[in-house]
Amino acid sequence: MMDEDRQVKILCVDDERNVLRALSRLFLDENYEILTADSAEKGLEVIAEHPDIRLVISDYRMPGINGVDFLSKVHGQWPGIMRIILSGYADTAAVVSAINVGQIYRFIPKPWDDNELKEAISKALEIQGLQEKNLELTRALQESNEELKALNENLELLVQERTAELVFKNRVLVVAQDILDSVPVGIVGLDDRGLIVQCNRAGTVLLSGGAGSPVGRSAGEVFDEEALALIGQINDTDIPEARVSISGKMIRVLGSAINGREGQKGRLVVLVPGESAAKK
Repeated sequence: MMDEDRQVKILCVDDERNVLRALSRLFLDENYEILTADSAEKGLEVIAEHPDIRLVISDYRMPGINGVDFLSKVHGQWPGIMRIILSGYADTAAVVSAINVGQIYRFIPKPWDDNELKEAISKALEIQGLQEKNLELTRALQESNEELKALNENLELLVQERTAELVFKNRVLVVAQDILDSVPVGIVGLDDRGLIVQCNRAGTVLLSGGAGSPVGRSAGEVFDEEALALIGQINDTDIPEARVSISGKMIRVLGSAINGREGQKGRLVVLVPGESAAKK
């Protein structure tokens, strides 16, 4: 982007010295730094030495390389430089027909009108600034799109990893439940409020005769007072054990405190079936 506090470099190319002096005088009061060259070849050398030149004004009729061919070379090597061509009326038709070859912004006839030339330069630099701003915004948009694409890819990968993790954990839970259901003793898990949050198959049979899982019910709805008293004695250091009657069977009841790694608190109750209460 053009720095508005710096002088804008403009190159004037013409084989007539008086024309170059006239152009230099014309812009004395403008914020322009005027560079001059008396041939197309010299003009290319000047641009190579000053790549920050913003605009080139060239005469059409010059010995060797004419203005259109010169500006065409400028466009090929420095496409960002704006290009204006000056020409006498006799060359107007030739210049107009070749103007697209050099990608020339404006054709100004000789002798030029000072105000018209100044206005043409001002507009050319304004358009140049807009083009550069557009390129800058386009690059920023492309970078944002690339960043967004990368974020989406990372998010997709995280989702896949998280999904795989959840699938794995779910399989572990299923296997863990299958293992619990295979244990021949009842295993009942209670949270710190006394709510049954886990119960294996043997526990379901012992507590409800297999009619329905007790999970979600409170301990008071399932255990009698003797068993509840035992459960109430479970703490971190004391692991009580007793034999109580549940559903007509004498059950050996053991208890243990649960202290999860993530702060979960609760109690584990193990029910070991024995002989029927009637035989006791």
